[in-house]
Amino acid sequence: MLSQQRDTASPTDDLWPLPQSITSSPERYPLNPQAFYFTYGSQSAAQEGCSVLDEAFKRYFSLIFPDYSSGRFYSEVKFLQWKNENTLSVSAGQAYLKAETVWGALRGDYSICKIYLKSIDFPRFQFRGILLDTSRHYLPVQAILKTLDAMAFSKFNVFHWHIVDDPSFPYQSRTFPDLSAKGAFHPMTHIYTQLDVRRVISYARMRGIRVLPEFDSPGHTQSWGKGQSDLLTPCYSGSTPSGTFGPVNPILPSTYKFMATLFKEVSSVFPDSYIHLGGDEVNFSCWKSNPDVRAFMLKMGFGADFTKLEAYYMENIVNLTAALNRTSIVWQDVFDYHERIPKDTVLHIWKGVPASYEAELRAITKAGYRVLLAAPWYINHISYGQDWRNYYTVQPLNFSGTEEQKKLVIGGEVCMWGEYVDATNLTPRLWPRASAAAERLWSDEKQTSDVDKAFPRLKDFRCELLRRGIQAEPLFVGHCKHEYQGV
Repeated sequence: MLSQQRDTASPTDDLWPLPQSITSSPERYPLNPQAFYFTYGSQSAAQEGCSVLDEAFKRYFSLIFPDYSSGRFYSEVKFLQWKNENTLSVSAGQAYLKAETVWGALRGDYSICKIYLKSIDFPRFQFRGILLDTSRHYLPVQAILKTLDAMAFSKFNVFHWHIVDDPSFPYQSRTFPDLSAKGAFHPMTHIYTQLDVRRVISYARMRGIRVLPEFDSPGHTQSWGKGQSDLLTPCYSGSTPSGTFGPVNPILPSTYKFMATLFKEVSSVFPDSYIHLGGDEVNFSCWKSNPDVRAFMLKMGFGADFTKLEAYYMENIVNLTAALNRTSIVWQDVFDYHERIPKDTVLHIWKGVPASYEAELRAITKAGYRVLLAAPWYINHISYGQDWRNYYTVQPLNFSGTEEQKKLVIGGEVCMWGEYVDATNLTPRLWPRASAAAERLWSDEKQTSDVDKAFPRLKDFRCELLRRGIQAEPLFVGHCKHEYQGV
């Protein structure tokens, strides 16, 4: 039952991210866990047996009633063609959540026990991502799963798994087991088995989150060379090999055969239709030192322009993934080097201050490519004070361009690079700072332009994250009401 009381609380006090539209009343409906259950609407296309919603019902009951072990709540969930919106209506005795898809229903979650009469909601951007780097420090699977929980609470919907890089190769490949056996920090304890990967993908899916794998090349591949001979370019000191290696060797047919086989496996393990191919920060000094590479450059007519050699490599890799029916995402360097890539490729902006990334947004969208913005949300960079305010005031569409260009900005991403982050500090460094970006990517910008008005909501949301088991760091001086209950 929902019993009615008067309440002076604002309907948006602890809502984050802010819904697109709310109609509220002063009545409040306390929930009785003994008379509280979820059910499917009679007209719903989804019914009992829909694993995503069945599991969500169980999960959210325990979130709403953390101290209660069993109970039921009545809330009809109907799936209608609703212009890509979620509509939540609460009235005496019951609540109705209408959504176009099961994924939309997940986003309408916890609000049902609050004081709203009607809420209409939908995301501003379709891609709302978090990047975790599991190469510079290995993150145990449990730390990844906890991050997925927190992502769902902030309505992020893409986990960008930067799974390998220079320092280590923790992905355990079926086809090339030596990559992790020789390239991981430890071949048994610091790896992600096929079972681990499936567990992450399944856990994410149940929370409405896609898993986007990134296998960055031709740079950022030092760990790859430990388990795959002849993959990396031998560097030279004068006329003799120096014993060190540079980026992937782009001149050998064996390189592309290896990559084709690896990405065929990756596309079978990760079901998402996108693969991130990297393509950033390629150091040309090793290529320049290698006489075979220089000879190949002359043969191909590249002269001394090594950006053309990188373009040659990336174009081949993009074509490999296209043959696997996957769409490529690449870092902005690939565009900056004027590489010939398919028009459906997504460019990922990571460089620069606002003036720089706004110019990049303008150039990429003018060329007709879709784009993701990450540059202002590298939150592994920390500073004393409330730096979340900087993340909150980002304006992703604040660049000169047509409306058609701005439609090509499909979203953004918070990046947590791992030089100084492992499982000991991942969660408090990420939350609630990442939630500032979450609201920017989800909510209406005009309604959420005031940082000072946002502060009390984010402060309350941080407390809610703590109550849900996410060890989010404080925003400023204060306390959470539930902190010392029972002490």
